[in-house]
Amino acid sequence: MLLLQNSHVAVFGLGGVGSYAVEALARSGVGELTLIDDDTVSVTNLNRQLEALHSTVGQPKADVIAARCRDINPDIVLHPIAARYDAAHRRDFFTAQYDYIIDAIDTVSSKLDLIETAHKRGIPILSALGTGNKLNPSLLQITDISKTYNCPLARVVRKELKARGITHLNVLFSPELPAKPEALETPPPGRRSVPASVTWVPGCAGLMMGGEVVRQLTLRKEAKKK
Repeated sequence: MLLLQNSHVAVFGLGGVGSYAVEALARSGVGELTLIDDDTVSVTNLNRQLEALHSTVGQPKADVIAARCRDINPDIVLHPIAARYDAAHRRDFFTAQYDYIIDAIDTVSSKLDLIETAHKRGIPILSALGTGNKLNPSLLQITDISKTYNCPLARVVRKELKARGITHLNVLFSPELPAKPEALETPPPGRRSVPASVTWVPGCAGLMMGGEVVRQLTLRKEAKKK
């Protein structure tokens, strides 16, 4: 517990996956968290995001999640950042030393830059791949990106990372073939479609990621002590 209390984890992206990852970290006793998301809570988040309530609609996700973490552990050190991570503002997000990074970003360009930056700085990172359009949480797994299949996002990320000289990355993914939801809204700029999402798949994914990071933190820090 002392090892976890002295650990600092950054979570990039506080949506359906990231919010549950934070929950696992906070309830496991991780002592310091940096929480990053530029978005505010929307009614469209109510079906899957931990911070999404009618009472929090319109509030910054980073601030709402921080308040929840503080209610879980009043002694936790929190750094909520209501800003979007991208290559142009990379330095603003690395003013502190992280023991681990959870990447729950859904923008490919930002995800790739974060992964590359973590590798260059020697910071362990666990990245979430596609959980949208998936229904079976029992197929979720944590593995190396070289072993992923049936995941369109994994295919794109794997190819782009290889071009940057990165061939290994710990990821959470599902080999479940994506469902084809009815298109009920126009995709935002830069996206081909709006993926559908249910409560249980991103939630399970986030808890798995939080649990894996807690496990790795204790293993790494125990190894350093020896």
